[in-house]
Amino acid sequence: MEEKIVEEKRSSLWKWLAVIFLLGVIGLGLLYFQIPTRLIAKGYPVQGIDVSHYQGQIDWQQMQEQGIGFAYIKATEGSSYVDECYERNMTDAENAGIAAGAYHFFSFDSPGATQAEHFIQTVGEDGTLIPVVDAEYYGNKRKNPPEAEAVRSELTELLQILEAQYGCKPMIYSTQPFYQRFLEGYFEDYPLWIRGVYLPPAQEWTVWQYSDLLQPDGVSGDEKYVDGDVCRDPGQITR
Repeated sequence: MEEKIVEEKRSSLWKWLAVIFLLGVIGLGLLYFQIPTRLIAKGYPVQGIDVSHYQGQIDWQQMQEQGIGFAYIKATEGSSYVDECYERNMTDAENAGIAAGAYHFFSFDSPGATQAEHFIQTVGEDGTLIPVVDAEYYGNKRKNPPEAEAVRSELTELLQILEAQYGCKPMIYSTQPFYQRFLEGYFEDYPLWIRGVYLPPAQEWTVWQYSDLLQPDGVSGDEKYVDGDVCRDPGQITR
């Protein structure tokens, strides 16, 4: 009798472990495909995307028909690079009735002042949205990060020049690892655009990148996925 009871308990334990394992696999699957963040993001009325030349030719009219209300378009990187699709994307997005803005990819390898001038010369007064500085790791910089104070100094100079030029504070885009190392406790008076594709970010944000796996119709580039974003209030990003 005792052996039968022990065997029944062992069998019950294995069943519960199997259920827990299955639930864990389902939970990880939901996170991997960014289901929780996508569902939460649907609750925000202003949906957007951000793109670069990696998305190739974009049918912006189709983007508008799929509910895209705003778009950030890569314009520049560092002190000399210009995204080859910037002008076309900016023109076509605005012609489709989508509020558009330009973003600059911040480089650790050139002065903030020259980066700012490069952005200004390229973008001019294009777009209706406030400019964005994309500050994140690239290449081997995560394994070999630059000195934090030097990064903040160059980033501050870049932001201040852009603010003087455009009459508004630029928005900073960042990832969680970069934010925690370089930005947390600094730049708090600048609007924040933060990446959180598995869970909503804990920071107070203006724009939230909730996914990097969107596959809208109308994208023909080598990169089939598009970043999905939401904005709390369009007035906060309109200049």
